[in-house]
Amino acid sequence: MKARRFDWKGAAETASALRYWAVEESPVVDVRPIEKEVLEEGDEAVLRLTMRLDAPSATIESLRVGLAEASSALSVLEPELRAAMEVAIANIRRVAEAQLGEERTVELPAGQVVRMREVPVGAAGIYAPGGRAAYPSSVLMCAIPAQVAGVERIALASPPGPDGRLNPLVLAAAALCEIEEIYAMGGSQAIFALAHGTETIAPVDVIAGPGNAWVREAKRAVYGKVGIDSLAGPSELMVVAGHDTNPDWAALDLCAQAEHGPESPLVLAAVEEYTLNSIVGATEAAATLRPTVADAPLALVQVPDIEAAINLANAYAPEHLELLETNAELMADRVTTAGCVFVGRHGATAFGDYVAGSNHVLPTGGAGRYAGPLGPGAFRRRISNVQIGADAAAELAMHADALADAEGFPVHGESAMIRR
Repeated sequence: MKARRFDWKGAAETASALRYWAVEESPVVDVRPIEKEVLEEGDEAVLRLTMRLDAPSATIESLRVGLAEASSALSVLEPELRAAMEVAIANIRRVAEAQLGEERTVELPAGQVVRMREVPVGAAGIYAPGGRAAYPSSVLMCAIPAQVAGVERIALASPPGPDGRLNPLVLAAAALCEIEEIYAMGGSQAIFALAHGTETIAPVDVIAGPGNAWVREAKRAVYGKVGIDSLAGPSELMVVAGHDTNPDWAALDLCAQAEHGPESPLVLAAVEEYTLNSIVGATEAAATLRPTVADAPLALVQVPDIEAAINLANAYAPEHLELLETNAELMADRVTTAGCVFVGRHGATAFGDYVAGSNHVLPTGGAGRYAGPLGPGAFRRRISNVQIGADAAAELAMHADALADAEGFPVHGESAMIRR
């Protein structure tokens, strides 16, 4: 761990310093040449880029993965792992179903009626990171909300491993979610293929799922052509620790998020100096014994009081926030910007990553100020049905005409006035 102490300068100033520190070494990538290749050459470009970047020692002849391969992967999945995935699916589905919006009808004074309804998008592309590692949980987190939203077509993209094949765990998760369209492609070329389409791949309406800097920048580039869930960056965790926080538990929580890589910023805030020191010591000791834990940056902030810690969290807007305080339940509702809040000493972020039912596709980089977890809403859109009768038209026409005249659109006014 690369621990660094930050002096308390107030919530906003300290949060700004933390955010700058978190991104100062972030990679800057240019995805425009890749988009140009995909647009000009379609399947051929996606295959060439996938073999060059993901599977340099393999020959891949088709982007599409047969459903038999996914079924086969599911059939040999270890029973305890399948049971874990099924628990995760059930929990994710129940939380997603609770987020569905209801149709609403508003009757306004003049007599017109506006009915707000929601409909699913026609097609969703979901991206599950892969390659040398496997993230079946990301398949579940993206596919289930899309299904709950009512999306008819879901296309899964995930990078193949060095052998040119998708990880069996990703395939098994896809089979459990009954995904019928699977592609072995990764990185920015996968995002561009889903957004623009190729000879093999029909374009989608929305793209969701986490990824590296190349995936993030590709999603930024296609936003507007398609919808996206968010511009999620490296995983983040902020821990607010109390005087009675178990340092070993907190240490493992920090180390767990450091498994995402050296770009994942960690923040530890506490009132007491000895709390900071004990957790840092336990974290450094735990990290040295666990080879999967990357040398992630760890920021240490001694806050004046717990109120200041909450203010810091709201100013920093972390992806994950753990409140390991005795009165965590009372504090939680005062948090307004975190992607997901884990309340109390048993609330490890790892539960949310897999089986708690909350989604692990969350806003990062401070985006929690305006965005939230991935849910069915990312795959649905609102439509307004406006019903205006003769009486309502007669009453509203003069007002529409006045506004149209003020804006220099006289024919707008005529269009309303003719209906009086």
